[in-house]
Amino acid sequence: MKIFNTLTRKKEEFIPIKPGEVNMYVCGPTVYNYFHIGNGRTFIVFDTVRRYMEYRGYKVNFVQNFTDIDDKMIKKANEEGITVKELGDKFIDEYYKDADALNIERATANPRATEFIDEIIQFVKDLIDKGYAYEVNGDVYFETKKFGQYGKLSGQNLEDLQAGVRIDVDERKKDPIDFAIWKNQKPGEPAWESPWGMGRPGWHIECSCMAYKLLGETIDIHAGGYDLIFPHHENEIAQSECRTGKPFAKYWMHSAFLNINNQKMSKSLNNFFTARDILKKYDSDVIRLFMLSGHYRTQLNFSEELLESTKAGLERLYNAIGNLENLLDEVKEEKIKENEKDYIKKIDEYRDKYIEKMDDDFNTADAIAVIFDMVRDINTNIDADSSKELIKHSLDLIRELGGPLGILQNSVKENLDEEIEKLIEQRQQARKEKNWALADKIRDELKDRGIVLEDTPQGVRWKKVN
Repeated sequence: MKIFNTLTRKKEEFIPIKPGEVNMYVCGPTVYNYFHIGNGRTFIVFDTVRRYMEYRGYKVNFVQNFTDIDDKMIKKANEEGITVKELGDKFIDEYYKDADALNIERATANPRATEFIDEIIQFVKDLIDKGYAYEVNGDVYFETKKFGQYGKLSGQNLEDLQAGVRIDVDERKKDPIDFAIWKNQKPGEPAWESPWGMGRPGWHIECSCMAYKLLGETIDIHAGGYDLIFPHHENEIAQSECRTGKPFAKYWMHSAFLNINNQKMSKSLNNFFTARDILKKYDSDVIRLFMLSGHYRTQLNFSEELLESTKAGLERLYNAIGNLENLLDEVKEEKIKENEKDYIKKIDEYRDKYIEKMDDDFNTADAIAVIFDMVRDINTNIDADSSKELIKHSLDLIRELGGPLGILQNSVKENLDEEIEKLIEQRQQARKEKNWALADKIRDELKDRGIVLEDTPQGVRWKKVN
């Protein structure tokens, strides 16, 4: 398995620190609002990475944090007249609702920064003791120049950073690019007791501390959105490696931005959508298939038209699942036939192709193409003369390959039966009332959805067709 490592800017063979086990830390949301679909792409991408690693036999310790104390949270809590904790509690609950709706698996641990205040204070003390940080009037800053490798993740050197620095001048800092790891309490802010007075942690130190505490000194994979490379992940590396003297993470992964109708998503352009907005119109399979239809390191354009196209493609896959489910009920032959054994070997080759694509830096776009090719093959070669064993094998294979992507796990038969039976009843009633126009309309509506009605002496039967 190869992973593109942002740190080395090349694909590398993935070799975990401990054989068979993966320690993975993904930067989670700041919980002051519902998460937007750009965040949603990042969460879906790394949920898929985690699922695929498990599919390949690894035990994955997957940690995704909640930032529940920072400037944005303090501002929003003050606007709403509630405490920062109340705000955090509310939007952590809302995060889980939306993440569950997107079929994002629960992390092994979802630590909150405020649960690690004692450990963060100790982390800051260690950096001061080692000469990498200094205190000024209750604020503690990391002395960036003390870390000779600063900029190795983002590819920026200290001189360029100093020349292009765009931060408020603070005469108390030794250098403009030094960053805060502990902040002195301002009026009305939540704070904790520390050796430097009442205060709260800086953003970057929170993730370093939680990763260290829950996953160890060096972790296998650290991941997040592309926008976190600098300064967040760069600063995490600096403070973590200065404290331990060891590499912070072996592999760094970053997902690219999501554009809206070919424009960068922003509130000023009024093209800012929450995941909850999109979930009102599309189910999780459509959203996940769309998000994974491009490679995670390439920008993806988000539009209603592209979502509708994805929905149509997904329906083709579910039509195949529905056909196989119906065939399982209809066919009589149980055991695999002699002439089907070669075909089973043939469709099993799609699994090998799928793994080959996913092993190449999680190329979900090409892996999805393999699934479509496989389904086209199955539609052509499996029918009412096939054995139940072959039909079930094919159905299981579709679901198996959809599993790491978090799609294709629903039963079409279970979902459609009740709805279709109701429409058939309505059509039958319309026929009794000689309302032929309504009866024909219902029949045509079902036909458009790939469902054909057959009037038999035993009553009306329905089946799905391609």
